Amino acid sequence: MSSTLDAFVTSSKPPPKALATSQEIRDRGSAFVATVFAASTPDEARRAAHHLKHVAHGGRPATHEIAAWRCMVVKAGKSGLGGPDDFEVVAGAEDDGEKWAGARVLKVMQAESVIDAVIVVSRWYGGEMLGPARFDHIETCAREVCRTFRLKDDMATCIATLTTLDDILASLRAELASINAVKFVSEATPSTTVTTKKPATNSYAALEESLDVAKAKRLITDRENSIKSVKQALKKARAQDTEQG
Repeated sequence: MSSTLDAFVTSSKPPPKALATSQEIRDRGSAFVATVFAASTPDEARRAAHHLKHVAHGGRPATHEIAAWRCMVVKAGKSGLGGPDDFEVVAGAEDDGEKWAGARVLKVMQAESVIDAVIVVSRWYGGEMLGPARFDHIETCAREVCRTFRLKDDMATCIATLTTLDDILASLRAELASINAVKFVSEATPSTTVTTKKPATNSYAALEESLDVAKAKRLITDRENSIKSVKQALKKARAQDTEQG
């Protein structure tokens, strides 16, 4: 255990960070919890599973750490620049002593269309055999973190889009303000001064935390409409500027 901990402490890479953890399911003394990590390669997936088992759960070892992963990787001999055909999904699973359990987790990931992630379902055995019910619990936990993972992924995409649209909108508004300022100065008295205010930067931390994807999509529509309005105003301002010039 000491050598394992030392390896993580001295590693140049930061430790894997869990993106979501499921609610704990208890049944006749056994406990089940799923954890999902981002993983773009099978090696990253195994590293995350290893970290969870030996470091995060080091003080309270699980009886089984059931892992499954799906990663979109570049095919051998391909560069990744040739489009979708250059890539393939590589999947794998480890039962860790709970026979057939890894395949159950992988099946859930496939059904939920989760890619570039590893899910580890930890089971602490309570002393009583559960039979097929254990697979239901494993799948329920896995499904919960799959859906949270997808929400976070969708939210990250929305925030990236919002940030890009904010930059476009700020640039267009600055251009419009500049045209209007020049026009104002040309019509004003010599003592008139014009100041421009730097637009505030939007923070989406609260939105990201809420995982309210529907709200994020409404904001995207709002930004797109604002951009259209400012573009129309710019077109009109440029036309007037040309006529006056």
